[in-house]
Amino acid sequence: MATILRRIVTTEDPLVPVISGLREAREDWRDSHQRHAAAGTARFPSSVALSFMLEHLEAALYPQRLGHFEGVGEDVFVRLRLDQALAILGDEVARDLRYWEAESGDSFDADHGPTIVRLFAAALPAIRRLIDSDVAAAFQGDPAARSVDEILICYPCALAITYHRFAHQLYALGAPLVARVISEIANGRTGIDIHPGATIGPGFFIDHGTGVVIGETAIIGARVRLYQHVTLGARRLPPEQGHGVRERFARHPIVEDDVVIYAGATILGRVRIGRGATVGGNVWVTEDVPAGGLVMQPPALQFAAGAAPALFRDG
Repeated sequence: MATILRRIVTTEDPLVPVISGLREAREDWRDSHQRHAAAGTARFPSSVALSFMLEHLEAALYPQRLGHFEGVGEDVFVRLRLDQALAILGDEVARDLRYWEAESGDSFDADHGPTIVRLFAAALPAIRRLIDSDVAAAFQGDPAARSVDEILICYPCALAITYHRFAHQLYALGAPLVARVISEIANGRTGIDIHPGATIGPGFFIDHGTGVVIGETAIIGARVRLYQHVTLGARRLPPEQGHGVRERFARHPIVEDDVVIYAGATILGRVRIGRGATVGGNVWVTEDVPAGGLVMQPPALQFAAGAAPALFRDG
């Protein structure tokens, strides 16, 4: 035993240079960003806490299908789940506000956080109706679905758009970090990446969904349908806006009512896709599309029956 102890004491700990190197990296980063006065990680919203908050919110909005409520006293159940959700949200919004106080040097009024939570709670009935319209659109648009309940419980698009409806409201009320964490929780669970700043109308349906990206300033109208791997993105930032504080500007597409965008389409910049237009799969769109328009790849070369492409003909 003494021999083992001597070996532990005399042998250099291999983690010492690692810890030292990490400290130097932290200090260099803090020097370059002037962060030595930062209060520490406790001021950031917690994804773990917000995940619990989302579970309580889902149960409050859909007590039977997502909350697994049975019996009588449904309103009591909803009240309990709302109390739990809003208590957690209050703590996380407070962290969000403390972060921005440290960043800006300004302070918020003491009732600012509670006001955000109160206004968010007041919006929940309208959010529930929006989600119902999204679920109804998915049921109407997917013949494989056997019920609206199946969509709400199982479909990744239902979870992604539900969380976006929550996140967008919080983003608009002034809790951007909390909103962003919620959107990334949805992204991690579904592969659908919707920035909380994106504005989306009722009856929104993402068929299959994986790989969809919707940017911060995108505006989507009513009854729009997207398929998997659609991108509503921005063009590359100008060099002068690549570093430091960046001006917020509208840089993502506007998609009007009743548009369908098929799998793999990429739409970039502040272009407008007119009402009722159809964007085909695997196309690259950087210009406006008129109402009722159709954008698609050129048709493949066709050959007469029995004829081979010239590349493969003999002689």
